[in-house]
Amino acid sequence: MIFSKKYTPRWIVFVIDVFICAASISLAYLIRFDFDLDKMQATNVASLSQNAMLVLGVRIFSFLIARTYAGIVRYTGIKDAQRILFTTLSGSVLILAISILSHKFGFTNANIVPITVVLIDFFITVFFMTSLRWLVKAIFVEYGKSSMESKRAAIYGAGPTALAAKNSLEQDPNIKYRVVAFFDNVTVRSRKQMEGVPLLPISHIDEYFSNRDLDFLVLARPFESIEEKTILIELALANNVQVFTVPSVDSWINGELSSRQIRKVKIEELLERSPIVLNVDKIESQVSNKVVMVTGAAGSIGSEMVRQLIKYKPANLILFDQAETPLYDIEMELREQQNCFNFEVVIGNVSDPIRVEKVFEKYKPEIIYHAAAYKHVPMMENNPAESIKTNVFGTKTVADLAVKYGAKRFVMVSTDKAVNPTNVMGASKRLAEIYTQSLNDISKTSFITTRFGNVLGSNGSVIPRFRKQIADGGPITVTHPQITRFFMTIPEACQLVLEAGAMGTGGEIFIFDMGKSVKIVDLAKKMIKLSGLQLGKDIQISFTGLRPGEKLYEELLADKENTQSTHHSQIMIAKVRSYKHDEVSKQITDLVDMLGEQNNLNIVNQMKNIVPEFISQNSIYEQLDKQEVKQQ
Repeated sequence: MIFSKKYTPRWIVFVIDVFICAASISLAYLIRFDFDLDKMQATNVASLSQNAMLVLGVRIFSFLIARTYAGIVRYTGIKDAQRILFTTLSGSVLILAISILSHKFGFTNANIVPITVVLIDFFITVFFMTSLRWLVKAIFVEYGKSSMESKRAAIYGAGPTALAAKNSLEQDPNIKYRVVAFFDNVTVRSRKQMEGVPLLPISHIDEYFSNRDLDFLVLARPFESIEEKTILIELALANNVQVFTVPSVDSWINGELSSRQIRKVKIEELLERSPIVLNVDKIESQVSNKVVMVTGAAGSIGSEMVRQLIKYKPANLILFDQAETPLYDIEMELREQQNCFNFEVVIGNVSDPIRVEKVFEKYKPEIIYHAAAYKHVPMMENNPAESIKTNVFGTKTVADLAVKYGAKRFVMVSTDKAVNPTNVMGASKRLAEIYTQSLNDISKTSFITTRFGNVLGSNGSVIPRFRKQIADGGPITVTHPQITRFFMTIPEACQLVLEAGAMGTGGEIFIFDMGKSVKIVDLAKKMIKLSGLQLGKDIQISFTGLRPGEKLYEELLADKENTQSTHHSQIMIAKVRSYKHDEVSKQITDLVDMLGEQNNLNIVNQMKNIVPEFISQNSIYEQLDKQEVKQQ
């Protein structure tokens, strides 16, 4: 069959186009003379033939130059139609010009090609060339779908984007979609239709989900609030309806929406919250024309900090990290995508005092955002010496040099795991918090701590891991049926870090409104549904047990802490006990001196002495807590 062949040869398309042009000029003359052959015979037949040859010659020349025949007919789009339009129009103008000039200078005895004939020929040629291509495209689509089972889809929206989504779905060669309804703000009695499809009120969508066999819902209109979007998506998932979303118009390919661009809704969109309102002027006054340093600049948090900081035009931005390839990636992104060049990429380890001091000596950063840290709880539980080396000694190194070189601000990125820590990683971050806070009382540098929970899509978060497990066919591994976590998007977390860093005066621990905690098993179930799979049939969830140092529930405030509000509704200040720098410095120094022994029990025991609220869970270090209880 012709439709089973890969592509139509270009020469066939070219021959068909030339044939259309020959037929068009003939039809144009017939229309010009009202289909009266006697009138046509009364004219100079030779001149008609010469004019027809002129038209065909110009058309062939313009088609060869513009390569209108080179497109794949079954994938004809708006750009192809535009190319035909402009090529034919240019050819028509050229035909008139040649005809008039030839007649004026006596190069030929032929009559001038009438303007009416040229206009009629132009419209006929454009119409038939584009129509034939769209017809062939439609036949290919229908032929390819003839043996497919149709999928019923509804579209949320009724504007141009919704219509573009409908057309894109129906032209998808891989899936046979049948759009059965549009939903928008219309009255119950309106009984309107769009391209033969019923337009129904949004208030009926719940009933429609329950009573109709629907496979897909496509989101093609903006929502009034994040809550409205979340409710609709969860309603669809509850009825086993897959949810897709249409990208913004500016991302459409050549101004045309492709079915491949209509993507599945991501789990991140179900955890979104209202946009954060930032005090842009204050942040800009803090960052603009300043030398800013970001440690851990290649990480998920650090790299997003970099992306947001460049918007405020620092005089120089120092990207410091030990991860070579990710650091190179963010460098290329800044240069090629952001067209940004006022930055320096420096490879080094925060726990290398000599290297870090060279950076401070050369660039003299005025503001430091300290995001470098080890964050994986089980790995740090098994490697406490490395956790102390980077998270504690590394922080101490950068903080001490910030004081020595007169930095104005030091903003530390901490974690909710530092609150009543049950693992080495959380305790190491709490030690870093304690040390930087103590420096605030003895230096001119303002030390500010920001503390938040898990960030969606960050390195090591459950979202990428679950996504990979689903792609591999499962099972999805969850540590415990009751385990919960707070979640925040990476851009959201970094925006709040910038805001808190700008509003802080020094010594504060800012905590962020993380919203409601999320049950991880519920997160896994939603991701399965969003992928179009069924739990228990297509994929399983396996419970593996809590990992070393892991606890069921995360906290943002320790038991003896309380908070005070700020001018920003999503940022609060934690009231915590203060520490004397001399005392803390000696304890931290003693702890760092123990690293050479590589005795994990002794290292962790010293951590517990400094942070008495550090009580291990699901860990070999629980024995240290039991010994302390016995001694008491």
